[in-house]
Amino acid sequence: MSGSAFNAFKSRVPVEWSPRLYITLVRGLPGTRRLHRRTLEAMRLRRCHRTVEHRTTPSLLGMLTQVKRLVVVETEEMYNARRQAEEERRAPRPPLVVSHHPPAPPPKPAAAAAVGASAQ
Repeated sequence: MSGSAFNAFKSRVPVEWSPRLYITLVRGLPGTRRLHRRTLEAMRLRRCHRTVEHRTTPSLLGMLTQVKRLVVVETEEMYNARRQAEEERRAPRPPLVVSHHPPAPPPKPAAAAAVGASAQ
């Protein structure tokens, strides 16, 4: 998982302490221990790829160490930068204009045409 896009994104954003943490469930619940499932339920994480916001407290950090292989934790700056990058990627782009007719040749100036005719 070292080559994932999310890890590449995390390496671009500076990591600082944040009063709020954004936690995303990235692994499925089937096959996990009951203790881990109940911990995730206590953090309001019930479905994959859902993100919840929590205040940074010692009890939350303890829960995160318990389920660290199932979740991704982001600081506020990382979350805002990721959301902004997603919005820019999803922004509507101008339509492509395709013309199937070849462009017309540029008109020759009248003075250059007269000089070329007298030379022959």
